[in-house]
Amino acid sequence: MGKQKTKKFAAMKRMINLRDHRIKEKDRAKPKEKKKKKDPSELKEREVTKYPSCLFFQYNTQLGPPYHILVDTNFINFSIKAKLDIVQSMMDCLYAKCIPYITDCVMAEIEKLGMKYRVALRIAKDPRFERLPCTHKGTYADDCLVQRVTQHKCYILATVDRDLKRRVRKIPGVPIMYISNHRYNIERMPDDYGAPRF
Repeated sequence: MGKQKTKKFAAMKRMINLRDHRIKEKDRAKPKEKKKKKDPSELKEREVTKYPSCLFFQYNTQLGPPYHILVDTNFINFSIKAKLDIVQSMMDCLYAKCIPYITDCVMAEIEKLGMKYRVALRIAKDPRFERLPCTHKGTYADDCLVQRVTQHKCYILATVDRDLKRRVRKIPGVPIMYISNHRYNIERMPDDYGAPRF
């Protein structure tokens, strides 16, 4: 009787060392650099977030009549359900001339909704609405609106979407228009612009 061969358990595969001469130069591990001692008198570089010059703390100096209002898809749909004329109701809310703006992404989103929302599409194509062209790829409207509002602080965002409102509240100096009790209301608007508080 000969010896029986048994399997070795927990035997590891032998790995080649990363500094081995058989490995190509580009695949080798780089030698570790020794850490320098920190000089306490050395100036420390910090990255400070830049805020736009139009903001005085939370107060946005670029807002003023005529108001530029970015409109979201669901804002148009809910305005139709509440039987509100968009431009007239905006003027009633802000007591000033309002110019509603619609981006290509929002327009594409309304077109994708199909025949059920053809009234919303007809309202969006109204000549009183200004069109804003989008240069980015993709048609997710919420990201587009947040990006625009972050770059240019002259807009008021009109939306009913809770998630979008939550995202925009984190951006300082951007008022939000929404629908409640069959009328338009506005939040985070500076007091001296005459927007009613409810």
